[in-house]
Amino acid sequence: MISGVHHVALIVSDIERAKYFYLNVLGLRLLDEHYRAERDSWKVDIGLPDGRQLELFSFPNSPQRPSYPEAQGLRHLAFQCVDVEWVVKQLKRQGVDCEPIRIDPYTSRRFTFFSDPDGLPLELYEAAPDE
Repeated sequence: MISGVHHVALIVSDIERAKYFYLNVLGLRLLDEHYRAERDSWKVDIGLPDGRQLELFSFPNSPQRPSYPEAQGLRHLAFQCVDVEWVVKQLKRQGVDCEPIRIDPYTSRRFTFFSDPDGLPLELYEAAPDE
């Protein structure tokens, strides 16, 4: 029935700030963007290296979603990488704070967390060499 994940949609408080973060800091690519006047809203499609997408939406006066303490619903968005330590160094050069790198006790893979400009928890998860 389901063949995979096509996209993940995020509502952001500032579309330009979010675009800068996802395109320039994380190095993802802009696929398309549309202003929807009837909703006073932007829809920005961002491509991930594996072909999947992030959709960024802006809506006036959208409420903040609590991340701390953790609330029900989407907990975090995890990005796969080859070398989590190298990515953390790149993020820190861009002024992004990252938690200390930890080891997943079930997979023995390295991972860490950081946040996007709206405080959405993001994870870096180091893929196994054959993934």
